[in-house]
Amino acid sequence: MVATKKSLKRFRWRGLMNAGEVPCVLCQRESSGEPATLEIAASLARQCRSGDCILLNGDLGAGKTAFARGFIQALNPENVEITSPTFTLVQTYPARSGDMIWHFDLYRLKNAQELVEIGLDEALQSGITLMEWPQLASEYVPAQSLVVTIIAGENPQHRQLSFSGLPSVWKDRLSKL
Repeated sequence: MVATKKSLKRFRWRGLMNAGEVPCVLCQRESSGEPATLEIAASLARQCRSGDCILLNGDLGAGKTAFARGFIQALNPENVEITSPTFTLVQTYPARSGDMIWHFDLYRLKNAQELVEIGLDEALQSGITLMEWPQLASEYVPAQSLVVTIIAGENPQHRQLSFSGLPSVWKDRLSKL
Protein backbone atom coordinates (compact mmCIF):
# COMPACT_ATOMS: atom_id res chain seq x y z
CA MET A 1 0.00 0.00 0.00
CA VAL A 2 1.31 3.43 -0.87
CA ALA A 3 1.10 5.94 1.95
CA THR A 4 -0.68 9.20 1.34
CA LYS A 5 -1.08 12.27 3.46
CA LYS A 6 -4.73 11.34 3.90
CA SER A 7 -3.90 7.81 5.10
CA LEU A 8 -1.35 9.15 7.58
CA LYS A 9 -3.96 11.50 9.03
CA ARG A 10 -5.94 8.42 10.00
CA PHE A 11 -3.21 7.57 12.53
CA ARG A 12 -3.72 10.88 14.30
CA TRP A 13 -7.18 9.64 15.31
CA ARG A 14 -6.12 6.15 16.30
CA GLY A 15 -5.28 7.47 19.76
CA LEU A 16 -8.94 8.22 20.43
CA MET A 17 -9.67 4.51 20.70
CA ASN A 18 -8.18 4.50 24.20
CA ALA A 19 -9.36 7.95 25.27
CA GLY A 20 -10.08 6.79 28.82
CA GLU A 21 -6.69 5.20 29.38
CA VAL A 22 -3.49 7.13 30.02
CA PRO A 23 0.02 5.91 29.14
CA CYS A 24 2.30 5.53 32.13
CA VAL A 25 5.68 4.11 33.11
CA LEU A 26 5.11 0.37 33.38
CA CYS A 27 8.60 -0.88 34.16
CA GLN A 28 12.23 0.13 34.39
CA ARG A 29 15.37 -1.87 33.81
CA GLU A 30 19.03 -1.17 34.48
CA SER A 31 21.71 -2.14 31.99
CA SER A 32 25.35 -2.54 32.97
CA GLY A 33 26.54 -2.37 29.38
CA GLU A 34 25.70 -3.04 25.76
CA PRO A 35 25.36 -6.85 26.13
CA ALA A 36 22.74 -6.32 28.87
CA THR A 37 20.94 -3.71 26.73
CA LEU A 38 20.87 -6.16 23.81
CA GLU A 39 19.34 -8.84 26.06
CA ILE A 40 16.66 -6.48 27.40
CA ALA A 41 15.80 -5.53 23.82
CA ALA A 42 15.68 -9.21 22.77
CA SER A 43 13.40 -9.95 25.70
CA LEU A 44 11.02 -7.21 24.60
CA ALA A 45 11.16 -8.39 20.97
CA ARG A 46 9.94 -11.84 22.00
CA GLN A 47 6.82 -10.16 23.45
CA CYS A 48 6.00 -8.12 20.35
CA ARG A 49 3.71 -8.89 17.44
CA SER A 50 2.63 -7.38 14.15
CA GLY A 51 1.14 -3.92 14.62
CA ASP A 52 3.33 -3.01 17.59
CA CYS A 53 5.16 0.31 17.46
CA ILE A 54 8.21 0.86 19.69
CA LEU A 55 9.40 4.46 20.06
CA LEU A 56 13.03 4.83 21.13
CA ASN A 57 13.84 8.04 23.00
CA GLY A 58 17.20 9.15 24.31
CA ASP A 59 20.03 11.54 23.73
CA LEU A 60 22.55 11.08 20.94
CA GLY A 61 24.71 8.10 21.88
CA ALA A 62 22.31 6.83 24.56
CA GLY A 63 22.01 3.41 22.92
CA LYS A 64 18.87 3.57 20.78
CA THR A 65 20.52 1.86 17.83
CA ALA A 66 22.10 -0.79 20.07
CA PHE A 67 18.65 -1.47 21.53
CA ALA A 68 17.16 -1.73 18.01
CA ARG A 69 19.98 -4.11 17.01
CA GLY A 70 19.25 -6.45 19.93
CA PHE A 71 15.52 -6.31 19.20
CA ILE A 72 15.94 -7.08 15.47
CA GLN A 73 18.53 -9.82 16.02
CA ALA A 74 16.14 -11.63 18.35
CA LEU A 75 13.45 -11.81 15.64
CA ASN A 76 15.49 -11.98 12.42
CA PRO A 77 16.23 -15.50 11.13
CA GLU A 78 19.33 -14.34 9.27
CA ASN A 79 22.67 -13.27 10.68
CA VAL A 80 22.72 -9.80 9.10
CA GLU A 81 24.51 -6.66 10.15
CA ILE A 82 22.07 -4.22 11.70
CA THR A 83 23.08 -0.60 11.44
CA SER A 84 21.37 2.68 12.10
CA PRO A 85 19.31 3.89 9.16
CA THR A 86 20.43 7.47 9.87
CA PHE A 87 21.05 8.24 6.20
CA THR A 88 18.50 5.93 4.58
CA LEU A 89 15.86 6.83 7.22
CA VAL A 90 14.40 3.29 7.18
CA GLN A 91 15.63 -0.31 6.95
CA THR A 92 13.45 -3.40 6.84
CA TYR A 93 14.26 -6.88 8.10
CA PRO A 94 12.25 -10.10 7.89
CA ALA A 95 11.12 -11.67 11.15
CA ARG A 96 10.83 -15.40 11.75
CA SER A 97 7.05 -14.95 11.99
CA GLY A 98 6.92 -13.73 8.38
CA ASP A 99 6.27 -10.13 9.46
CA MET A 100 8.57 -7.28 8.57
CA ILE A 101 10.48 -5.27 11.15
CA TRP A 102 10.67 -1.63 10.13
CA HIS A 103 13.54 0.33 11.71
CA PHE A 104 13.17 4.09 11.29
CA ASP A 105 15.69 6.74 12.30
CA LEU A 106 14.02 10.13 11.96
CA TYR A 107 16.99 12.21 13.16
CA ARG A 108 17.58 13.69 9.68
CA LEU A 109 13.93 14.00 8.68
CA LYS A 110 13.21 17.53 7.50
CA ASN A 111 9.42 17.54 7.80
CA ALA A 112 6.50 15.28 8.61
CA GLN A 113 5.54 14.99 4.92
CA GLU A 114 8.62 12.80 4.43
CA LEU A 115 6.94 10.17 6.62
CA VAL A 116 4.68 9.44 3.66
CA GLU A 117 7.64 8.92 1.36
CA ILE A 118 9.49 6.51 3.66
CA GLY A 119 6.54 4.21 4.24
CA LEU A 120 5.39 4.89 7.79
CA ASP A 121 1.77 4.11 6.90
CA GLU A 122 2.66 0.67 5.54
CA ALA A 123 4.96 -0.07 8.48
CA LEU A 124 2.28 0.69 11.06
CA GLN A 125 -0.17 -1.57 9.26
CA SER A 126 2.00 -4.51 8.31
CA GLY A 127 4.75 -5.24 10.77
CA ILE A 128 6.63 -4.28 13.89
CA THR A 129 7.90 -0.71 13.90
CA LEU A 130 10.98 0.56 15.76
CA MET A 131 11.43 4.30 15.60
CA GLU A 132 14.44 6.32 16.75
CA TRP A 133 13.88 10.06 17.21
CA PRO A 134 10.07 9.71 16.98
CA GLN A 135 9.25 13.30 17.98
CA LEU A 136 8.54 14.44 14.42
CA ALA A 137 6.09 11.56 13.92
CA SER A 138 4.32 11.99 17.25
CA GLU A 139 1.03 12.98 15.60
CA TYR A 140 1.02 9.82 13.51
CA VAL A 141 2.04 7.01 15.85
CA PRO A 142 -0.63 4.81 17.42
CA ALA A 143 -1.71 5.49 20.99
CA GLN A 144 -0.85 1.85 21.68
CA SER A 145 2.86 2.53 21.05
CA LEU A 146 5.43 1.61 23.66
CA VAL A 147 7.94 4.33 24.52
CA VAL A 148 11.39 3.12 25.53
CA THR A 149 13.46 5.90 27.08
CA ILE A 150 17.18 5.24 27.42
CA ILE A 151 19.21 7.42 29.75
CA ALA A 152 22.98 7.18 30.14
CA GLY A 153 24.19 6.68 33.68
CA GLU A 154 27.21 8.08 35.50
CA ASN A 155 29.21 5.04 34.44
CA PRO A 156 29.76 5.34 30.66
CA GLN A 157 28.37 1.82 30.05
CA HIS A 158 25.40 2.04 32.41
CA ARG A 159 21.90 2.74 31.07
CA GLN A 160 18.48 3.23 32.67
CA LEU A 161 15.64 1.99 30.46
CA SER A 162 12.08 3.10 31.10
CA PHE A 163 9.09 1.50 29.36
CA SER A 164 5.89 3.57 29.07
CA GLY A 165 2.61 2.75 27.42
CA LEU A 166 -1.01 1.84 27.91
CA PRO A 167 -1.36 -0.72 30.72
CA SER A 168 -4.07 -2.65 28.86
CA VAL A 169 -1.68 -3.19 25.93
CA TRP A 170 1.74 -3.54 27.56
CA LYS A 171 1.55 -4.37 31.29
CA ASP A 172 1.32 -8.17 30.94
CA ARG A 173 3.90 -8.33 28.16
CA LEU A 174 6.38 -6.16 30.03
CA SER A 175 6.08 -8.32 33.14
CA LYS A 176 8.00 -10.95 31.15
CA LEU A 177 11.09 -8.76 30.72
